[in-house]
Amino acid sequence: MTSPVKSCSLDPVPTFLVSEYVDVLLSYITRMVNPSLSQGRLPVSQKHAIVTPLLKKTGLDSSDMNNFRPVSNLSFISKVVEQVVTSQLHQYLAANDLLSRFQSAYRKYHSIETAMQRIWSDILVAADDRQVTLLGLLDLSAAFDCVDHSMLLERLQSAFGLTDLVHDWVQSFLTDRTQQIAYSGQLSFVQSVLFVVPQGSVLGPLLYVLYTAELALVVDRHGLSLHQYADDTQDYIGTPAGEYAEAAVRRLTACLVDIEAWLKASRLRLNPTKTQVMWLGSLQQLAKVNVSEVPVASARINVSETARNLGIIVDSQLTLSVQVAAVCRSGYYQLWLLRPLVRSMSSDAVKMLIQAFISCRLHYFNSMFYGITDGLMSGLQSVQNAAARLVSGARRYDHMTPMLQELHWFPVRRQVDFKMATLVYLSLSGMAPAYLVAECQLVSDEGRRHGCVLPTRGHVSSDGPAAAMETDALLLQVLGCGTVCQFI
Repeated sequence: MTSPVKSCSLDPVPTFLVSEYVDVLLSYITRMVNPSLSQGRLPVSQKHAIVTPLLKKTGLDSSDMNNFRPVSNLSFISKVVEQVVTSQLHQYLAANDLLSRFQSAYRKYHSIETAMQRIWSDILVAADDRQVTLLGLLDLSAAFDCVDHSMLLERLQSAFGLTDLVHDWVQSFLTDRTQQIAYSGQLSFVQSVLFVVPQGSVLGPLLYVLYTAELALVVDRHGLSLHQYADDTQDYIGTPAGEYAEAAVRRLTACLVDIEAWLKASRLRLNPTKTQVMWLGSLQQLAKVNVSEVPVASARINVSETARNLGIIVDSQLTLSVQVAAVCRSGYYQLWLLRPLVRSMSSDAVKMLIQAFISCRLHYFNSMFYGITDGLMSGLQSVQNAAARLVSGARRYDHMTPMLQELHWFPVRRQVDFKMATLVYLSLSGMAPAYLVAECQLVSDEGRRHGCVLPTRGHVSSDGPAAAMETDALLLQVLGCGTVCQFI
């Protein structure tokens, strides 16, 4: 019932019918799932996929095959079996603490936002210490499609202790797979799949995470920090500016050499042309860095001023001005498209469209906006104000506070405060990644009774990132439960 209601041409009946009549069909589904687990094999009929090529990003050249992502459409029953296996496998890995701490993909309580919060925290702490951070955003070519099955099975057995019946089932899941390509309403010939963990499957992404878990050890040997989200890999190091910057480049280069060697041994490939390198820090410290090129594999990569990192555009001076400009530009464009439709729609329908096209953009990664300048925050607020005027039909110079209250919309700054307070609350409750839980400590026994917390790392003041450690106390009611959190 928790599976997405998606149908595949391989399904004998649409998925929504299975969900609707699950009480009748459940016993039959159970008789298909349990024998698969007890016998350690997946039926051949459940190992065929219809592969649909999808553009990775809108606006890319559709004539370039490298711009497509091969998504495997699998039968609903095969996904049910995979969901059962994945659930049990997650429980086993969590109970034995076998997953890399800094791999944030496909794990409970983890997300792109929590991963970025950890990376951003490390960078800001370095900036508060008058250091710069050298960040490498690594790009792997078709990572999911190059997984070697024999290597994967060996690593599952030696590194994660998956043996006997479990090992047999995973081996059966990987081997004897077939696929067809669907394009322009036609199907290709049936082809055998010798490599790859299927994108679109439930278990495939987790197997890829286990396949590349050893990469953390490679980076750790060089004293760099690593964070992964599936195949999005980034390593970074903080260093004083000036002459120390060249030493940091040498360490990063040596680390990338070992990473490339490990990837080659694992049948994966680092793509240097799409790999990006950045210096991040305050304007004063960045002015002391003279390194503008970094060797990556067989290429020399120019240092970037901005880069898209896990869905957010970061700039070298840590202002997030480029990201705010992108959000505002996208929001105003969507409002321009929606404006002609408002007259012919009900108020509830307009609110729904605003939620789908505007509010979601303001909420996306909004915890990253904590501490940005008032000017940037006002730019985001102007987008929300324009959306509120569109919904209510108000004039341009009408006062916005009563209007936002009537719509039950938090101002953007309060949304950011609420998201940050929620992250702290989840960290204190043990419902956040370990790398965020470690960042929050109770101040004292007195503070414990009031729910006060003190972040253990640096803070960015409202005057901008990398500012001096100034007290910026903010008391928030968290989740309406009466608990007070204090950010200092």
